[in-house]
Amino acid sequence: GTYGIAQTVRELSVISHSQITRLYSRFHSLDKGENGALSREDFQRIPELAINPLGDRIINAFFPEGEDQVNFRGFMRTLAHFRPVEDNEKNKDPNSGEPLNSRNNKLLFAFRLYDLDRDDKISRDELLQVLRMMVGVNISDEQLGSIADRTIQEADTNGDMSISFSEFIKVLEKVDVEQKMSIRFLH
Repeated sequence: GTYGIAQTVRELSVISHSQITRLYSRFHSLDKGENGALSREDFQRIPELAINPLGDRIINAFFPEGEDQVNFRGFMRTLAHFRPVEDNEKNKDPNSGEPLNSRNNKLLFAFRLYDLDRDDKISRDELLQVLRMMVGVNISDEQLGSIADRTIQEADTNGDMSISFSEFIKVLEKVDVEQKMSIRFLH
C-alpha cells in the first residue's frame, strides 16, 4: 500500500545521485539569461528532469511560493536536502537549527511533493495525482484508486481520510530515507 510514497522517495533518489551532483556545477551553464537566477524553463531543459515523472514537482520545490526565479542560494538550499547525513555540521537550517538533510527535513521535502495545495495534508486526490504522474497510463484509474485508498488506510491514524506529516513519517519509518535521498557532492 505504501508503494506510492516509497516510490517517490526512490524517484527522488534516482534523480539525486546521478543528476544533482552535476546540477551543482551546472547552475551557471543552466542560467541562460546569465542573471544569476534560474527560471522553470532553465530546469525543463535538463533532460533527466524532463523525463522524470515527478520532474515538475521537483522543479516546483526549487521555487519559493509565487516566485518564478530561483537564485543560487535558493538553488543550493533545495539541493542541501540531498546531501549525505555526515555533512550535517555545515548544513544547518538557520531557522530550526536542524540540518536541511536531516531525516526529518528529507521527509518534509518528499511530503511537500505530494501536498499540492500546501494545506499540510495529503488528500486522496493529491495522492492520486502524484501516483498518476509516476505510473503514467499503464495502470487503470480503478487500480490507482485502490492503491491510494490502501495507502491512506494504512497511514491515516486519526480518521480524517488524509495523511498528515506525522502520519507520513510513521509510514516511512521502515524506509531507509537516508540511503534513498543522499548524493555525494563532487568537491
